[in-house]
Amino acid sequence: MRIIPAIDIIEGKCVRLSKGNYDTIKVYNENPLEVAKQFEDYGIQYLHLVDLDGAKSSRIINHKILEQIVSKTNLKIDFGGGLKSEDDLRIAFECGANQITGGSIAVKNPELFANWIENYGSEKIILGADVKNEKIAVSGWLEESKEELIPFIQAYQNKGISYVICTDIDKDGMLQGPSFDLYKKILSECKNVKLIASGGISIFEELPQLAEIGCEGAIIGKAIYEGKIGLNQLEQFILNNK
Repeated sequence: MRIIPAIDIIEGKCVRLSKGNYDTIKVYNENPLEVAKQFEDYGIQYLHLVDLDGAKSSRIINHKILEQIVSKTNLKIDFGGGLKSEDDLRIAFECGANQITGGSIAVKNPELFANWIENYGSEKIILGADVKNEKIAVSGWLEESKEELIPFIQAYQNKGISYVICTDIDKDGMLQGPSFDLYKKILSECKNVKLIASGGISIFEELPQLAEIGCEGAIIGKAIYEGKIGLNQLEQFILNNK
């Protein structure tokens, strides 16, 4: 299972929110590049970079930070937040994103998102399935859609999606543990999905559990920033699973 730390960006700073609420913003570092380099120093190869300004504005905003991290590290970055047009996508890939994550766009403009999967391939496009009560949430989690989680993922699997990041919004940033039951359900009903768990990871011991149920990756945010999971523990996990 891949270990994927998260850097969420607001106004160029590394922040975390709780349950996606912008009023709960906490700044952890003014310099996201510094944070990314620290991750790399501990053997981490992947990064989940989220443009929260972009998610709110419905267009890419913090692409310069993406470009900076790509040029100064070897991290493979999946980038998301506010990607709504061909232009946004082009900018993200030109700035060095290895993959992009589309969430709201997959609900609000399924035709365009399906085109992205077709044009760029399943290795480059990740489906962001952010859920509240098993319904997909959109627009930086400010809106709940009518889309049911499992049929939503299955429909996109039929269109070629392999990678899915699933975040249980009620767990996100709360350090109360991930949604194991939800992930088991997805893995049993969506065959061959490469599921990346996100939201709620709070202690190191949860990582082997996620690996055991079949998650392809785990995104870790606040647990790292709050010192609940040490980078040395993640380094050891990566070494043990090579």
